[in-house]
Amino acid sequence: MTQKYKFVHACVRVLDLDKSIKFYEDALNLEISRRRDFPEYEFSLVYMKSPEGDFELELTYNYDRKEPYTVGDGYSHFAVLVDDLKASYQRHKEAGYNVGDIKSLSEEASGGYYFLTDPDGYRTEIIQK
Repeated sequence: MTQKYKFVHACVRVLDLDKSIKFYEDALNLEISRRRDFPEYEFSLVYMKSPEGDFELELTYNYDRKEPYTVGDGYSHFAVLVDDLKASYQRHKEAGYNVGDIKSLSEEASGGYYFLTDPDGYRTEIIQK
């Protein structure tokens, strides 16, 4: 019998929980779907998701962390689709977020993409739908 698997969340560790929540709310319109605080273990988990989907981004906040996490060279990015890439890019630039240039894989391609970087260095690829 073949098992079925469904991706449910990805986790990133964040240095400033409030700053990260605000970033994902404002930049990508994610909403908090649930929160679990574990003061006895000195950490909190905040799950955020898009109203259009079930996949969640888990923000893990360790209370005693003072230094930023090292993202490392193995992590690449998350990816999201957007209806109007140029409007999204302009909004992110005007908000002062760390964004790369709009790029395309070929001159014939009708879409494009750019990368948006969160306060902890995690990148999200914004792709024209």
